[in-house]
Amino acid sequence: MSSEGKEVITEAAEGSSSQPKPTKTVVTLVSSDEETFEVDIAVANQSEMIKNLILDMEDDVDEFVVPVLNVTGLVLAKVIQYWEKHAEAIDRDQLEAFDMAFVDMHKELLFQVLIAVNFLESRPLLNLLCKTIADGIKDMSVDEVRAYFSIESDFTEEEERQVRDENQWAFEEQ
Repeated sequence: MSSEGKEVITEAAEGSSSQPKPTKTVVTLVSSDEETFEVDIAVANQSEMIKNLILDMEDDVDEFVVPVLNVTGLVLAKVIQYWEKHAEAIDRDQLEAFDMAFVDMHKELLFQVLIAVNFLESRPLLNLLCKTIADGIKDMSVDEVRAYFSIESDFTEEEERQVRDENQWAFEEQ
């Protein structure tokens, strides 16, 4: 039989044991407190910032190490947990249930994750966290919102009384 016009496949080309098997591309993320996290590139690419850094790296780089200097290990672990779950192929109901459970965290951690996600440019998680905070304050009074965000009023008592009198509708509880 002639081999003209036909591609000859050698044992090496078929992926024999002498050839290394292809591996997934792994990105190592290093937090500000020097915790390291190895994640698949598909997981890391949920961050536009990380995705752009990887694209800017030279083509011959075998190893991607990305320092995430503004994010602690605890916060980065939470973000990665979200990314990994969203990278998996699961149905919409499971994803919504995961999201509801994911945002059920202490307010301080929620704000730290929000700041990290904004830095990392992970739009879907940023939207989820912003919606969670907005839903949490929508029925609060002005004073409750101030307390929630630890905002001190820069009005004197007299100025605040005047603003309340002029805009009484905004301070009415529903």
